[in-house]
Amino acid sequence: MGTLHNHRTLFKNVQIYTETNMIVNGYIKTNNTKIIEIGSMNDLKDEDEFEIVELPSNYTAIPGLIDMHIHGVSGADTMDGTYEALETMVTALPQEGTTSFLATTMTQAQTLIEKALLNAGQYINAQPAQGCAEILGIHLEGPFVNPKMAGAQPIQHIVDPNLSLFNKWQDLSRQTIKQVTIAPEQSGGLELIRHFKKTGIIASIGHSNATYDDMDEAIAAGANQLTHLYNQMRPLHHREPGVVGAAFLRKELKAEIICDGIHARPEMVKLAYQQKHSDGLILITDAMRAKCLKNGQYDLGGQTVTVTDGKAVLHDGTIAGSVLKLGQALKNIIGFTGCSLAEAIEMASVNPAKQLNLFDRKGSLAVGKDADIVILDDQLEVFMTFCRGKLGFKKQ
Repeated sequence: MGTLHNHRTLFKNVQIYTETNMIVNGYIKTNNTKIIEIGSMNDLKDEDEFEIVELPSNYTAIPGLIDMHIHGVSGADTMDGTYEALETMVTALPQEGTTSFLATTMTQAQTLIEKALLNAGQYINAQPAQGCAEILGIHLEGPFVNPKMAGAQPIQHIVDPNLSLFNKWQDLSRQTIKQVTIAPEQSGGLELIRHFKKTGIIASIGHSNATYDDMDEAIAAGANQLTHLYNQMRPLHHREPGVVGAAFLRKELKAEIICDGIHARPEMVKLAYQQKHSDGLILITDAMRAKCLKNGQYDLGGQTVTVTDGKAVLHDGTIAGSVLKLGQALKNIIGFTGCSLAEAIEMASVNPAKQLNLFDRKGSLAVGKDADIVILDDQLEVFMTFCRGKLGFKKQ
């Protein structure tokens, strides 16, 4: 074992899903935070100087999962606005195979949003190097949404899209806001979407009552994603295709989907998969702080959420985020749609990395990329997670 300056790991005898193919009996070499070699065991040379991770041959190496929409886990939430909350999140997420994510805010009093943005921006700029999930940026969910489609976003704090307010917030966050959920039909919506396109921010349509024509305008302005497909958006109707119709018809839009069987019935997940294919969907959790905790009552944006057996609801029965784990979503999408593991990886790793313009270092197992590696057992359960070359989780 060398010093930290030279931490080399060799994974042996494992099925590997690389960027282009599947190696049945392969190896991966990493050096510090990067992947330096991938190949077939027949071609393995030079094992000295490596810490060896010997694996059962029916285990599988896949790229780390990327969650573009997650509020919290293990009692912590991005909106807590504390260093400790983010520390809890980055430490907990590797157990579900998540190696990087967007810390997601929600509609709240502006002072609370600002506290969360300031805190996350500072954390992202100083984050520890390895062994924890990496925060890639912030997903601002709300307050620029439609009150008619509030869902669990507190209505009294919803405001119209506002460029100068957004710019103030982006400065507060140290330019770390990477995705914004927005309702394009609200006053100022299209202007803000045009600004996002110019500055390389993902404009994700969500909590929106937009018509198909509104969606046309939003896509022309630069919108390229949908926030949690089906949930809190104008549904499909044969005389008004709405947001869902635009999702199905427009290739420009990648669609986030919460694949827990609760937010959308398995059949509707399958319908989305048949319409969008694996290159058009992004698996997310939209998880809140109750994930990994037991049934009970929890806070979400100042509201009480009751969690019972995997379902989180407000007092009036509105679904309020999820307790879904991304590793479970990966298994679920295969079960719901019959897609291959390679396609599931596309939805959980490749597409998010591409949307975030980070595919040069994240989203697939390839030489030169970050050593974000998840080992799945023969039941596709997460067995080990390595975050930038360092062990972040191992199943007991």
